This record gives sequence, structure tokens and C-alpha cells, in this order.
Amino acid sequence: MSKKILFVTGATSGFGKAIAEKFASEGWSCIITGRRRERLHALKSELEDRYNASVLAYDIDVTDKDQVAYVVTGLPEEWKSIDLLVNNAGGAIGRDNFADADVQDFDIMIDTNVKGLLYITKAIVPYMIRNHRGHIINIGSIAGKEVYENGNVYCAAKHATDAISKGMRIDLLKHNIKITAIHPGAAETEFSLVRFKGDADKAQKVYEGYTPLQAEDIADIVYYCATLPPHVCINDLVVTPTAQANSNHLFKS
Repeated sequence: MSKKILFVTGATSGFGKAIAEKFASEGWSCIITGRRRERLHALKSELEDRYNASVLAYDIDVTDKDQVAYVVTGLPEEWKSIDLLVNNAGGAIGRDNFADADVQDFDIMIDTNVKGLLYITKAIVPYMIRNHRGHIINIGSIAGKEVYENGNVYCAAKHATDAISKGMRIDLLKHNIKITAIHPGAAETEFSLVRFKGDADKAQKVYEGYTPLQAEDIADIVYYCATLPPHVCINDLVVTPTAQANSNHLFKS
């Protein structure tokens, strides 16, 4: 396969979907994954029809390490030379004070944001080591840089993403594998709808009074990072809307 190959998790909405669309539009072959089968296969058809892209789609749960290993080891041989892995699957569940939060929400956030990233990367890295090249982009969050009120475990999970990225960068350096961590601030995707467990009114209020980031903004940044010369790597990047200074300071008009 002569085209470059992208493997992206969480491709059924938000950043992941926009990333798949961006790379397909630029002539990359795409392996897209997500839990929502109908959305995933609709995206596959869209990428094939609109961009004439080569696409593989796998509806997998990144928190299931056996399923992840089965899918990744079972990739057709010509698809195993993955140039870019984007660990995008993740998210926040609940926005509660630690004392009031649901322990089940803790489990979901740790399993998805931390363990899922580890399982996928551990399965794919051997292919990159074999080829002595590759690029891994981990989608973190500004929550991984500063802790904010009622962020508790989500902030902890994204701090872990930041630390894992730093560790990978050191350990995989000898294999010529780039590691980039991108940490978005306030972005208008399904993120807040999931965080507030389907409460659309609460989710919409998050984005009132300013212009948030859009999924396409992050996709463009991911593409830029992925297409720099081989000797250049952006290690760590925090991206916010102009109205946001950090996790705790957002100006709403």
C-alpha cells in the first residue's frame, strides 16, 4: 500500500470524525474505530464516496484489551505499516464534586482515557518498531495541565495522558517514533453532552458567550503535526479558543 495509513480511535464523532475526514481528503488510507457501529460504517461510506479513500472500519471498545489485540493483530498485512496512530477515544463523565461523584464514572474515565490509550498503543507499536518509523498523537486536554473545580478524576486521567506521552517519547526515541500530545481547551463537540449525561441545556450553556474550538480546528492541527518533515516533532501543544487563557479562565461576553 503506497498511501500513508492513519489509525484513529473514537472516530464516530467530534475530533475523531473530523480527523478521519481531514486525512481522507488529503489522500491517506484510514483505519477508523469506534463503539457506535452505524455511525462508524456511515463514516466509512462517506470517506469512500467523497474522497475515494481506502478505509477499514472496526467497531471496537478500546477498554477491551483482548478485543483490541484481536483486531490489531488481525489487520491485513498491507495495512500494518501504520504511519500515524491518533489516540482520540476518551471523554468526561459527570461534573460533580469529588464527594458526590459516582464511582462508576471514575471507572469509565480511567478505563477509556488511560487504559484504552495504553491498550491500542501497545498493540500498534510493534509495527512501528518493525518499520523503524511512526508517529503517535495522543489527544489530551487542557485538563491535563491544570486541575479545576469538579474536574477531579477527568483531570487525573488527562494528566495521565500527558505523563504517558512524555514516557513514550523517551522510551520510543531509539525506534524513530514521534510522540505528540495535543491538549485542546473548550471545544464544541459532543463532549459536554456526554459529560452532562445527555442534558442538552447544560451542554449548550458551556459554549455560550464566546467562540469555542471546533472539531475541524483540531483536525487541521493534527494534520499539520503529522506532515512536518521527518526530523521535526511537535512534542506538546496546548490549544484554546481565543477567549480561554487556561482551565480556570474563560471570558464570556
